[in-house]
Amino acid sequence: MHRFWEKVIKPLILSVQPKVIVEIGSFTGMNTFKLLDYCRYTGAKCVVIDPAPLYDVQLMQRYYGDTVSLYETLSLEALPLIGAYDMVLIDGDHNWYTVYHELKLAEQMAQREGLPFPVTVLHDTGWPYGRRDMYYSPETVPEAYRQPCKKKGLQRGYTGLLEAGGFNSTVHNAVQEHGPKNGILTAIEDFLMETEHALSFYELSSNNGLGVIVPDNERLRGSVKYILDSSGL
Repeated sequence: MHRFWEKVIKPLILSVQPKVIVEIGSFTGMNTFKLLDYCRYTGAKCVVIDPAPLYDVQLMQRYYGDTVSLYETLSLEALPLIGAYDMVLIDGDHNWYTVYHELKLAEQMAQREGLPFPVTVLHDTGWPYGRRDMYYSPETVPEAYRQPCKKKGLQRGYTGLLEAGGFNSTVHNAVQEHGPKNGILTAIEDFLMETEHALSFYELSSNNGLGVIVPDNERLRGSVKYILDSSGL
């Protein structure tokens, strides 16, 4: 996600001017600390969700104080505990079940709070996880929604898994690419087909893909389209 900061995410934030940003998937904090610096400067709040962040959490909380709230748990457990938010960045567990239900929980929040659907930015809408599930911990996904998976690597253009080597061989990847309820982009499409909210979806193909869901607001749609078209990505 951090690779999109200067050309996409920062301009989006400046356009949306969110009061509360939720970040799902913090990892080493390369994107998180940029969000927190923005929030501290503007008075906005940032809610960070990651079960195992790879940085000094106590130092972060001391430095940013009330600007940040951290939930060290799974996104589907944390999101129901959070109040209103107007922007969410999703780069956590890369599978259909998790992303679909993250979007459903964002929808429920908007309905509960009487707000528009939050501007939503999703990483990895392209290869390899746009059409293939990945699980950090397969047991956290109900078996009925879990693709057959193995700790084996990927190769662009090959729909199966490699016997040795390949991309991301240390995580559980779905045995096959494509098919129903498989992958991040599939989860987005399924959600958009079902929701009663009037939403627009925009996508960039570089850096494993970035998707943006925008509520029915002419100014926002125009701003997002301009930012993505002028990004050169």
